[in-house]
Amino acid sequence: MRARSFATAAVALALFAAHPVSYAEPPSAHSWQMKRLFKPTDADLKSEARGRVMIYDGLTDKTVERALREQFHRVDAMMFTRTVVTDSGGAARRDPDSGAVVYEDDGCD
Repeated sequence: MRARSFATAAVALALFAAHPVSYAEPPSAHSWQMKRLFKPTDADLKSEARGRVMIYDGLTDKTVERALREQFHRVDAMMFTRTVVTDSGGAARRDPDSGAVVYEDDGCD
């Protein structure tokens, strides 16, 4: 079952990588990703218990850190991609030359 979940997550990640999107700003606190991450429904939790992995895309580094603190018991059901690097005030860092939002380097090419 874990292999199937991993394969599903790998395919989803490949699709995200093949079709990049650049966010002007990180998702708001009212987005569906934030609700799913911090206030999952009973159905969400049952899906995770069956091996479903949720891919969270474009969240800030501070949100990911908070999730790892507050929702650590669910970490097996989480994958974070294109995590937005923020400054000490929580604003998205931008590349000084291009102005593009800076994302954490996951080491995958």
